[in-house]
Amino acid sequence: MGKLFLFCIFLATSSAAFAEIPPGKISGGRAHEMPAWFKSSFLNFQDEVGELRASGRHILVFMDLNDCPYCARTLGENFHQGANREYIQKNFDVIAVNVRGAGDVTWIDGANYSEQELALKLKVYATPTLVFIDPDGKKVLQLNGYRSPASLRHALEYVHTKAYRQQSLAAFTEKQKAAPVYKMREHVRFEKINDFSRVRTPLAVIFEDPHCVDCARFHDKVLNHPEVLTELKPFRVARLDASTDTPLVDVSGARTTPRAWAAALGLDYRPGVVLFQDGKEITRLEGRFYHFHFKELLRYVSGRHYQRYDRFGAYLNDRQAELLRQGVNIDLSE
Repeated sequence: MGKLFLFCIFLATSSAAFAEIPPGKISGGRAHEMPAWFKSSFLNFQDEVGELRASGRHILVFMDLNDCPYCARTLGENFHQGANREYIQKNFDVIAVNVRGAGDVTWIDGANYSEQELALKLKVYATPTLVFIDPDGKKVLQLNGYRSPASLRHALEYVHTKAYRQQSLAAFTEKQKAAPVYKMREHVRFEKINDFSRVRTPLAVIFEDPHCVDCARFHDKVLNHPEVLTELKPFRVARLDASTDTPLVDVSGARTTPRAWAAALGLDYRPGVVLFQDGKEITRLEGRFYHFHFKELLRYVSGRHYQRYDRFGAYLNDRQAELLRQGVNIDLSE
């Protein structure tokens, strides 16, 4: 009887303590509105393409998420105002799609999806994602995540001038670069690795170059954030100058250079971060991530959560809910 009484007291005390944990809160999200000049659409992209053929314009599909800070920033800098606004309005039909929306979509291939299903088909892993469609109804470019106005302008000109018919965005951007703006920074976690085929632990390869307008911010705001440093512990981390031709061996065992490897990976944004496990690419970052999303991207790989979740977004939804239940506050801001 005495033991049962003590057990009941312990159980009641434990339950009360657990119940007293207040749920965490999310801060740093930013509400946003689409500009009034975005095209009103029934989301039938075959019809939209038909209307474009005579004009030679391109479609820009702006794929967003409610309260997404990166979406709000992109819209504010390029669509509501900024140097790119007039260029976009003049040369593109912009149509908004919510990656968690339920609206019916007829895609360029004639297949029907919900907005959310279309995001899955296009493998959208970051918002905003910008999808460009040419007057013939072909997807010619997809940008996942935030781009600085200067970087986005390169992409806009690449599509509008139809340079995609002759070259990659990375090659096009290389020709547009002016004077260097960034001096390579060191980091306590950077290692000099010449043969990546020997690495089987989690591996983060960061591609930078002297023209990278976002690299200094990436170091200041992300790489040196305490929570990011914690999640980097399981990784070997290498930083490569993607403008150089220093010999190295990539994860597949092929001889290459930083410049050639970045091109082979299709990286057109700096910094570009590619995360590998067991010699295979698991995911990558090609746009601006703030510290919370970046540290969770690292955890997604090092914890092998990709074996359970086929998308980082699905993992992140569950992870955020878990942290909030534990009373952890989540800061989505920079």
